Amino acid sequence: MNDAAQTADSLAPLLEVQSIGKSFLKPDGDALLVLDGVNLKLKRGEIVGLLGRSGSGKSTLLRLIAGLDTPSHGAVRYLGAPVEGPAPGISMVFQGFALFPWLTVLGNVQLGLEAMRLAPAEIRKRSLQAIDLIGLDGYESAYPRELSGGMRQRVGFARALVVHPNILLMDEPFSALDVLTAETLRNDFLDLWGRGELPIGAVLLVTHNIEEAVQMCDRLLIFSTHPGRVVSEIPIDLPQPREPLDPLVRALVDRVYVEMTARPRQGRDGARAERPTLVSIGTALEHVSTNLLAGLIEAVSEPPYEGRADLPAIAQALHMEADDLFPVAETLQLLHFAEVGGGDIRLTEAGLTFARSETDERKSLFARQLLAYVPLAAHVRRVLDERSSHRAPKSRFLDELEDHMAEEAAEQTLRAVISWGRYAEVFAYDDQRQVFTLENPQ
Repeated sequence: MNDAAQTADSLAPLLEVQSIGKSFLKPDGDALLVLDGVNLKLKRGEIVGLLGRSGSGKSTLLRLIAGLDTPSHGAVRYLGAPVEGPAPGISMVFQGFALFPWLTVLGNVQLGLEAMRLAPAEIRKRSLQAIDLIGLDGYESAYPRELSGGMRQRVGFARALVVHPNILLMDEPFSALDVLTAETLRNDFLDLWGRGELPIGAVLLVTHNIEEAVQMCDRLLIFSTHPGRVVSEIPIDLPQPREPLDPLVRALVDRVYVEMTARPRQGRDGARAERPTLVSIGTALEHVSTNLLAGLIEAVSEPPYEGRADLPAIAQALHMEADDLFPVAETLQLLHFAEVGGGDIRLTEAGLTFARSETDERKSLFARQLLAYVPLAAHVRRVLDERSSHRAPKSRFLDELEDHMAEEAAEQTLRAVISWGRYAEVFAYDDQRQVFTLENPQ
């Protein structure tokens, strides 16, 4: 191969995702669109992060790239060829370790090479090299039950690296670990990557941790939800290592929060909307506890925030990841206790009043906001008021919700409204009989 051909080959993307869409059939036979029109390219030598809320289809996209599932439309191309099954040269590291408990560390690491039908001596040599590289030398004969969570995840990395993949897919690889273990493993990975000691061409990382994404990645793709679409791309050209408190790093973290709190417009142009979308009876809701809602209101109302807080700052202060904080903040916005945008959360007058009030006053205020701004809650209360028995079965509302959303989403939505309605004493719910009433169940 001449120099020009080698240069062209090095610049060609390892991976191309072309207008990928993925749908799943719901029990009623309708299609649930999870991914829609997703495009991305992955080049040699880069780490690309996928960020988005739960339900944005990021893990589904990794499965399509790995050849573990097939797209409903569009194509995945690896080294120029379509992916039509598990592709040699693409490895994955999972959140939950996925080790075989009856195999030793060495046995787990050797599995991928055994599938490649290499000579036993080569399998052993490469496996021991991978185990040593990832920092587990001396643990070759240990079983997973003997290892800590961080060590088990190191085995997962060794198993993925031993096949010398062109592409390493990482699906929240550090999220099941404690903070210190995750930081150590993340730094070790970046150190090896920076020194060119990892036998990997490129990395695609799914994470919910914004700080982790900014620390590790060269580019970030921000996904919307329901369905998942790429709504923003953020390049990161800061040198490694990146210190979490570096002002340039913090500025990028702030930018990601801004992008992730913007609401996508449901129009043809794909532009970002300035106003929240309208809420209806058929709007899916996240089940956020009233304790978390009250806790965030109180935190934002107190010094040093005094009613307005930077989301990255409040997340750090409360030791919450973005994916845990966003549902709480957005539920407060839904109830008009707060406004979220531009990477900030600002309490409304109702939110400030809630923070200053005693328990009974808080319940009354929550009831007013719930009935005014959550149509499903108002609908449940209206049905109970209109019936002479003041009773209605759960199925009455669940069937209605399943006309608009998947069964699991309908269940979660109704659980959210039950929880909020109980707290506000707007209605009661007897879980044993699965019946709504206007009085506490006996």
